Amino acid sequence: MEKIVFLDRATLAPQIRLSRPLFEHEFIEYDHTSADQVAARLAGASIAITNKVPLTAEVLAQLPALKFVAVAATGTDCIDKAACERHGIRVSNIRGYAVNTVPEHTFALMLALRRNLIAYRDDVLNGEWQKSGQFCFFNHPIHDLGGMTLGIIGEGVLGQRVAEIAKAFGMRVLFAAHKGREGLGPLYTPWEEMLATSDVITIHSPLTPQTRGMLSTTEFRAMKRKPLIINTARGGLVDEDALVRALDEGLISGIGFDVLSSEPPDDDNPLMKIAKRPNVIVTPHVAWASDEAQQSLADQLMDNIHRFVCAEPVNLVV
Repeated sequence: MEKIVFLDRATLAPQIRLSRPLFEHEFIEYDHTSADQVAARLAGASIAITNKVPLTAEVLAQLPALKFVAVAATGTDCIDKAACERHGIRVSNIRGYAVNTVPEHTFALMLALRRNLIAYRDDVLNGEWQKSGQFCFFNHPIHDLGGMTLGIIGEGVLGQRVAEIAKAFGMRVLFAAHKGREGLGPLYTPWEEMLATSDVITIHSPLTPQTRGMLSTTEFRAMKRKPLIINTARGGLVDEDALVRALDEGLISGIGFDVLSSEPPDDDNPLMKIAKRPNVIVTPHVAWASDEAQQSLADQLMDNIHRFVCAEPVNLVV
């Protein structure tokens, strides 16, 4: 009998259904699991499910029964994959489920910032419209997306879908060549050129040692068109202190972030200190989380487990 333990069920909305496997099993769910609870809760488990709870080399060494880790997300940076490989533990992730929800959230942030929706909403709530004496007023600049240049960092499924939507808005799309690499072909725009010519830059890259902090002071100073920066990928991809300085210095015009370097953020997180500014939008890592996308994720998650037990594993990263 397989023992399946879901360490952080509360990372999926309560209305999302988890189909039970057809094979004999015990299924245990925890809403949340702290780092010091992981080893005890996975003791004797053959299958672990985690979204964001880290599985470290130290913990994995204490779990001889563990055979499979089903990550309830696309990103697997919370798993020590080298340790899994040493212990013969297979790891799967979720793919393709967010092809609508993340790009739509990306454009929601983009549109809100380009059209100053937050500032105008605040004006209405504060009575500015009522005081204006006319049918409209122009307290804040409003800009179209059409005709703007969009720099996309990350050319995977999400980056490609963002490009499709951008073209429908009439935007010029640039896929950035990987930072520090050349020779990627004519479909890519050199990194420095993308930074210098984009009106909006949106990030859709995984977090790896190579991509951590890919946007920092040097990059912000190279952004000649003072772009919006949109990040619905991972918080660690951007140096947050440098980001705030760039905003203060006018090197960029606004930021829409769904992800931060630590989640939930501490009160002293640089972006939390400026979150009330009208050209700053911070959302709580929900770009992926439409009900439709979450159900698709849950269905794929349970299918990954079923196929592993049936010796037909899919979506393996280790």
